[in-house]
Amino acid sequence: MDDEDSYVLYRDREEWKDIEPVAQDDGPFPVVQIAYSTEFKDCYDYFRAILKKSEMSKRAYALTSDALKFNLANYTVWHYRRKLIDALSLDLKEELEFVSEVILDTPKNYQAWHHRQVIVEKCGEPGDELSFTRKILDLDAKNYHAWQHRQWVLRHFSLWENELQFVDTLLRYDLRNNSAWNERYYTVTCTTGFTDEIIVREVKYAMQFIHRAPNNESAWNYLQGVTTQRNLRDFPTLKEECLKMLENSVRSPYLLAFLVDLLEDEAENGDAQSLEKAKEFCRSLETQDDTIRKNYWRYRANHLGTIQCAS
Repeated sequence: MDDEDSYVLYRDREEWKDIEPVAQDDGPFPVVQIAYSTEFKDCYDYFRAILKKSEMSKRAYALTSDALKFNLANYTVWHYRRKLIDALSLDLKEELEFVSEVILDTPKNYQAWHHRQVIVEKCGEPGDELSFTRKILDLDAKNYHAWQHRQWVLRHFSLWENELQFVDTLLRYDLRNNSAWNERYYTVTCTTGFTDEIIVREVKYAMQFIHRAPNNESAWNYLQGVTTQRNLRDFPTLKEECLKMLENSVRSPYLLAFLVDLLEDEAENGDAQSLEKAKEFCRSLETQDDTIRKNYWRYRANHLGTIQCAS
């Protein structure tokens, strides 16, 4: 509690004398009985009582605030709080302020984020939600709940206009932010889609970051996701660019792995030279560049051996 010295138990509050508290029933032989504090037990005994009688009142709403201070993960309390908000037509803006404080204090609380989404939907407008999620992401750029909520806001209110710019800002600050790469892919998918023109743009974008940090797996994963929209052999200049990196002593396992995919695609189209080169890279990955996955690269090499190419 914020100020334990001033906290008054519900059983000692005059305005709650009409309520008979309902104790938690753990059965006759509880195996591992939790040692709840007196304040926790008192608060939830009264919460169970109002829940049992479905009381819709402002005192019940205030009680949920205390109950959440004791346990922010209690979904039943959040659910009942929403029922009270609807029944009493309470101020949604004030509720957003309340849940903002909760999230800033515990930014990975799923129940609080879900509650926020429901309240924003009831408001019927996005308000400052994108700014709020950005504030949370400034604290933790990979907060899954913040990204999930942001994507819902973007989709629900069609606010895509500046999202690629936002993602670009995050990636220029930290090019290893895999969540930002995921958001870029999601944004393109939900807006323009991966047309030929967009694919060219996104391949160029990914390669800019790959040249800066060849061992950054996130950028390579993004590149792979973009190029799988077409046949890899449709990107001849990309193959040349990757081979040039190799010639310039860039020995990244992700570079070699991507070349294996490119060359395998060409081999399946009948290119025997590409097949042999792909096998060579698999052997290198197995024995030198990615030994932790040596069994996988041995498997890939065996698979390449099953491809029939014209002599």
